[in-house]
Amino acid sequence: MNSDAIGRHVATMWDQSIIPTLHEYIRIPNKSPAFDRDWEKHGYMDDATDLLVSWVAESGIRGLVHRVVRLEGRTPLILIDIPGEGGNVLMYGHFDKQPEFTGWEDGLGPWTPVEKDGRLYGRGGADDGYAIFASLAAISALQAQNLPHPRCLILIESCEESGSYDLPSYIDHLSDEIGEPNLVICLDAECGNYEQLWLTTSLRGTLSGTLNVEVLSEGVHSGAAGGIVPSSFRLLRQILDRVENAVSGELHDFLQVPIPSDVRIQADRVASTLGSTVVDRFPWSGSTQPAITSSSQLVVANTWGSSMAVVGLAGAPDPSNAGNTLRPSTAAKLVFRLPPSLDADEAANRVKSLFENDPPQGATVSFKLESPQTGWHAKSLSPKLLGSLDDSSKTFFGAPMMTMGTGGTIPFMKMLGDRFPACQFFVTGVLGPHSNAHGPNEFLHIDTGKRVTCCVAQVLADRASGT
Repeated sequence: MNSDAIGRHVATMWDQSIIPTLHEYIRIPNKSPAFDRDWEKHGYMDDATDLLVSWVAESGIRGLVHRVVRLEGRTPLILIDIPGEGGNVLMYGHFDKQPEFTGWEDGLGPWTPVEKDGRLYGRGGADDGYAIFASLAAISALQAQNLPHPRCLILIESCEESGSYDLPSYIDHLSDEIGEPNLVICLDAECGNYEQLWLTTSLRGTLSGTLNVEVLSEGVHSGAAGGIVPSSFRLLRQILDRVENAVSGELHDFLQVPIPSDVRIQADRVASTLGSTVVDRFPWSGSTQPAITSSSQLVVANTWGSSMAVVGLAGAPDPSNAGNTLRPSTAAKLVFRLPPSLDADEAANRVKSLFENDPPQGATVSFKLESPQTGWHAKSLSPKLLGSLDDSSKTFFGAPMMTMGTGGTIPFMKMLGDRFPACQFFVTGVLGPHSNAHGPNEFLHIDTGKRVTCCVAQVLADRASGT
């Protein structure tokens, strides 16, 4: 394989075709169904599907067959099949998006593509619109040199940001076409920096739901009710204390697991490589700092620890429009991140029971669960695959590959790991420092996207040749 030719081919595809199409993709507000209940009516998901499929049809890849699969009442899935030799590789990505969020810098916005300083800003470019393009560009680069590659089945879903609840139905529906993959390549993960290839070795699980505390059927004058009617916010805060230490942020023991020794060793290496970036990658306000001072312990906490965040609140007006009224209820959307080996369904049932049983002062309390997702911990990779990944990082990044756990969740990985226990996983991505997926000013680091694409090409070529 001529690595220089691979790099030139990939760079040309990115510059002339992929980036302009990503501009169009970012403009489409195709929010995941959890954030757009009327997604079918609005049609944005269909617009994004049509854009991506049009690009796929014009990619010029030999042997490519593609179609949009639609099961009744479910989000669409793009399926691409490219024949090859030397293995059966399943490549994964998604194209649904998180909601807008606030705080975008002047001139930037979720649906406004902007290129600046080697970055493409806008919602979904890095998470995970680039995946379908990078997957096909890697194959195109190999075909341009007449190099063999394995059979590649590319599966791009549109429900990942909602927990991939549609995906199991598609996996069952397509089981004969999927067959038995011996390698899964997923381009939807983080990278510790932009200087080397990062292999994700674990993903935390997730548990989300809305906790609602109701004390009145309607709001009343705070002076008339204060001292008699309890604050719904105070009771909600009291209920949260049942699972979270408000001072330390530590969660109840049943939401923790023992940390494997190899995880701590890996965390030491990651902390040594990233240094202050472990902390500095976030847009801190003022002098805010983490409760833990050790970088290695922070890596462990982020990848194998549990955490809870209040990501949404309801039942209260904006402060500028708040009167002296004691509110009838407070609702909080909660997201728990769970250790990779913790059973999410069992954890969800225990959290729900703790929240709803014995409500303080007889308040009406409910916790409406969404789809809990158990995390994933990769089995050890074969020496050949590890060598191929490391060689590709050295070739296209000029530095060895690094491994790390990731704090986020990709439900597809656990799903496939259970279904295909003998399969190996190459999980990586472009979400590095300050890329801020899900938040304001999300960006795709373009050069990293190109280099990751080249690494995928080398791994596919090595797979086909048996090296």
